[in-house]
Amino acid sequence: MTMLLLPRLRLAHLPTPIDELPHLSAELGFRLLVKRDDQTGLAFGGNKTRKLELLLAEAKAQGADMVLTTGAAQSNHCRQTAAAAARLGFACRLVLMKPVKKSGNLLLDKLLGAEIVWTTRERRDSDLQATAKQAKNEGHHPYIIPYGGSSPTGAAAYAYAIGELLHQGVHPDTIVFASSSGGTQAGMVAGARLLGFRGRIVGISVDEPADVLKSRVATLASETAALLGKPAKFTEDEILVEDAYAAPGYGVLTEAEKQAIMRFARAEGILLDPVYTGRAAAGLLDLAAKGFFRKDKTVLFWHTGGTPGIFADDYAKALENIAS
Repeated sequence: MTMLLLPRLRLAHLPTPIDELPHLSAELGFRLLVKRDDQTGLAFGGNKTRKLELLLAEAKAQGADMVLTTGAAQSNHCRQTAAAAARLGFACRLVLMKPVKKSGNLLLDKLLGAEIVWTTRERRDSDLQATAKQAKNEGHHPYIIPYGGSSPTGAAAYAYAIGELLHQGVHPDTIVFASSSGGTQAGMVAGARLLGFRGRIVGISVDEPADVLKSRVATLASETAALLGKPAKFTEDEILVEDAYAAPGYGVLTEAEKQAIMRFARAEGILLDPVYTGRAAAGLLDLAAKGFFRKDKTVLFWHTGGTPGIFADDYAKALENIAS
């Protein structure tokens, strides 16, 4: 089934590679691959670059001269938004949530020329709207990118990414990745339905309860399919979310994440971040230990990027202690 092709502005190095992980495969007893969206190429890469190709094409079509978005102080999405704006000639304002730890991403936001507006989790959405109103009063034409780039337009990038995966000749039995704002998972789910991919798509929640994330993903997947010209209804029962690993809270580096980061680094030379891919890998390893993956199947870990997070002071110290 073909999908409508949305306008895009090329930013990402695509297709991203798919690498075998032979040492971890031998340890775990099944074939493990990694899809390297940490190598999309824009300001240290990451999954949001795919979304920004579509989102900023939409912004350009609407006559915008400024992009605004929101996230945590260490947000990978905000870092990539700032880079995309710089590349394409947009002004950029980021509404970032306190409290802030010293963060590699925050430094990169500033180097890339983004203006920072500080907010709290409770005021995030209202302050984003207020920042847009202020920009209009200043004579700008702002385009608001939602948290995580998780709109139907942004999610569509991951419907296309499923097509990219299949075009590369890889048909994994299960895809595992970090899920939070839901756009990446919604796009994958929509793309799988529209393109006939039958593997499991398992989001490891980094912060949200499963019922919240399932509802969000199902709604967004339905909206994304409609945007792509192939209306389809998705229900919460179809969305696979593992939330057992989210209990410590967003950005809390536990022993499980530390061990997963070390294991991927020392077994395969793959660097993960403390917030997203570290938690997703910890979930994958725990599920493997519980027999969630059959030994004759292929599992693909979709690396969504975020490695600058390693260099935040608290994370770096914690990882250095365990690495010593």
